[in-house]
Amino acid sequence: MKIIAFGASSSIHSINKKLATFTANLFKDAEVEVLDLNHYELPVFSVDREQEFVQSEGISSFISKLEKADLLVISMAEHNGNFTAAFKNLLDWTTRVKLKLFENKKMLLLSTSPGSRGGLSSLNLALERFPRHGAVILDHFSLPFFNENFDENSGIINQELKIILVEKVRKIESSIS
Repeated sequence: MKIIAFGASSSIHSINKKLATFTANLFKDAEVEVLDLNHYELPVFSVDREQEFVQSEGISSFISKLEKADLLVISMAEHNGNFTAAFKNLLDWTTRVKLKLFENKKMLLLSTSPGSRGGLSSLNLALERFPRHGAVILDHFSLPFFNENFDENSGIINQELKIILVEKVRKIESSIS
């Protein structure tokens, strides 16, 4: 199984990228590729600039990566209760080229934040919006209090939350195989 994973943030220290990477690597016998949104930077979307950049290498490369995946593991970062500007901009550009960007791709959606809600606002927005772009969301998970519940070397250290996530991963594995 080919998994494409990323955190929906351009932060070089993205906690959502860390969660997406950890989660993708929980899958057995999977080839995991972790994307960095910094490799897909584009000017702020506008219809005035659309024709100038619509053939951008960043857009076609991102779409191509998603097309090769059997499963997408995306962890939704949150800025002020919404998608990050970097992710929203990339979504705006790519869906102008391919409206059904996720084209029946199976997806595990995640979110985390340093706070008690764990990025739930952004996660809920994605749960509502991504199916309109063709996503087949198999499950979702939010990790609250990232700094207390995650360790760089061990991953999720809160055993109750780790068990919940691992059970979701195993359920997805069995549904895909």
